[in-house]
This record gives sequence, structure tokens and C-alpha cells, in this order.
Amino acid sequence: MASSKSFVDFAIEQMVEAGEITCKKMFGEYGVYCNGKIVALICDNQLYIKPTAAGVAFAGDTPLAPPYPGAKNYLLIEEQLEDRVWLGHLVRITFEELPPSTPKKKRIKGNRKD
Repeated sequence: MASSKSFVDFAIEQMVEAGEITCKKMFGEYGVYCNGKIVALICDNQLYIKPTAAGVAFAGDTPLAPPYPGAKNYLLIEEQLEDRVWLGHLVRITFEELPPSTPKKKRIKGNRKD
């Protein structure tokens, strides 16, 4: 089941205290970015935050679960989704601990050797 636009909009709104939050449709679901770094996934109307040492320590009893079959475990945000201050803090500390994003190399058309 794909995530609904209303759930995605709500989840993003709940994270705005962390910084500039955007999302991108990926493989039928959504990648969530904070200030340009991917920090979370939204799959099947559930929010999954990338686990970092600081994030897991802050999140306490928050369960870990894979967002899709075969994926690594992420923090599964359930009841805490309603708490924007808590969620904003979790996203912010996750963002701070993740490595910088690497810019994609642009492909130059017409320079391929086949």
C-alpha cells in the first residue's frame, strides 16, 4: 500500500522545527530530506527515521523496524509523530550525525563510448 499524500504532508509538517524539510517520491514511497540530507523514509503511511547513535539514544524505547522487506532497521515513529517538538529534535540530531551528502556527478550527453 502506497503512502497517502495527506499522511506525507502531515509527517513533513511535524518535522519543520528541524530545518528545511522536503520529500521526494522514490520507488512509490517517499524519501524525507532535512537541509538536503536524506534522514527518513515514509512507507505504507509510516515514518522511519535513519538510526544514528545520538538518535537511538534520544528515542529511547522507539522500536526499530525495516521500512520495506530486505531493508535495514530504522526508527519506527508511531505515537511520537504527534509531538512536533520531540520529532523535530530527533530529526535535527539525526541530521547532525549523518555524513554530508555527496553531490551527484552530471552526465555529459554525447560523450559516451559504446
